[in-house]
Amino acid sequence: MTSQPALPSAPEIADLRSLARSLALEAGAMVRGGRPDRVVVAATKSTDVDPVTEMDRASEALLRRRLAARRPQDAILGEEGDDVPGTSGLTWVVDPIDGTVNYLYGIASYAVSVAVVAGGTDPATWTPLAGAVHSVVDGVTWTAARGQGAEKDGRELRVREATSLATCLVGTGFGYDATRRAHQARVLGQVLPRVRDIRRLGAAAIDLCLLAEGSLDLYYERGLNPWDVAAGGLVAVEAGAALSGLRGAPATQLMTVAGAPARQTELVALLEAADADGLE
Repeated sequence: MTSQPALPSAPEIADLRSLARSLALEAGAMVRGGRPDRVVVAATKSTDVDPVTEMDRASEALLRRRLAARRPQDAILGEEGDDVPGTSGLTWVVDPIDGTVNYLYGIASYAVSVAVVAGGTDPATWTPLAGAVHSVVDGVTWTAARGQGAEKDGRELRVREATSLATCLVGTGFGYDATRRAHQARVLGQVLPRVRDIRRLGAAAIDLCLLAEGSLDLYYERGLNPWDVAAGGLVAVEAGAALSGLRGAPATQLMTVAGAPARQTELVALLEAADADGLE
């Protein structure tokens, strides 16, 4: 049986956190400074309503160049480009603009997300080490490092402990496929009467960081990609959140559920009863 390579030391992880932050800030500055008055869709991905802009591509290209120069031995997994293999056992997981539709319409909820994990490209098996999420419009930056906590612009974060599911403000999101959306709407109809209210902000990385700082109590979403959750998920976990899928599974594309442990367990049970991970 092949043994897993040792994780980086605590000081090395702290250095990775610092690098993730500086990369997210640099890419964020480019995204912020380069946004035209009217953004044009350059391409689409999963469906015709799932856009890519030229700035998505430019931001990821910048991140890839910087990583190639600073960490040439590491692998890279990005939303807009081909995977880059590595030899170190570490993988950088980057989202050049999380919340592209918000960026497209000028809605102030989009971010650059940069994380580094031990392992390959499967969130079910990797070990998150460090990450940063930079909210482009307001300049807020959340960071986290494995075993070293989570911060918002230097302030330590802790999830909010709601007294009951009924008092929870819950974040979520929806896919781009019409059949998936219809199923998610049915699930939402079962969740909404059981909680305080729902928020749909359109940027998963920011949602997870808002959870970490106590601005949301719970968060769930089906269909998240690895780059959507790598940095924000670590911020949430290091702030005390439980992060999982349904039916004992880890958080994957099938379902991601996050929140303070007691309420997260209740939301998991509610989503299981609603067949939130079922076939559409």
